[in-house]
Amino acid sequence: MTDPIADYLTRVRNAYMAGKKIVEIPSSKMKVSLTQILCEKGYILSYKVVEGTPSNTIKIALKYHPQTKTPAIKKIERVSKPGLRRYADVENMPRVLNGLGIAILSTSKGVITDKEARELNVGGEVVCYVY
Repeated sequence: MTDPIADYLTRVRNAYMAGKKIVEIPSSKMKVSLTQILCEKGYILSYKVVEGTPSNTIKIALKYHPQTKTPAIKKIERVSKPGLRRYADVENMPRVLNGLGIAILSTSKGVITDKEARELNVGGEVVCYVY
C-alpha cells in the first residue's frame, strides 16, 4: 500500500456507503489524529484504539441522522497525494463549502483543521476535505 491515508479515507467512505455502524482500520499516529478531529467536529460518534499483537487498530463508530439514516459525512476526499503534495499558507488556506466543511492539515503544530491553522497563523500540507 503506497498511501495509507487514502486507504483510511476510502474505508470510512465505503463503510458509510454500505450502511455499517462500525469500521476497523489499521492504526498509526496520523490516522488517530485524523479520527480525533472527525470525532471532535461531530462527523463520527466515537472511536477506540485497540491494542493487538500484530498491530493496533482503530474502531470507529459511524454517525447517521436518526430519522433519515443519511451519513454524517457527505464527502471525504484526499487532497495531498504521495505523487503531488498540496501545501497551503495562511493567506491561501482553503475554505470547504464556504466554511461549512473542514480541511484537515498537517502542520508543525500537529494535525489541525483549517480554522485552527488560521488562528495559529500556520500553514501546512492539506491532507483532506470533509463535508
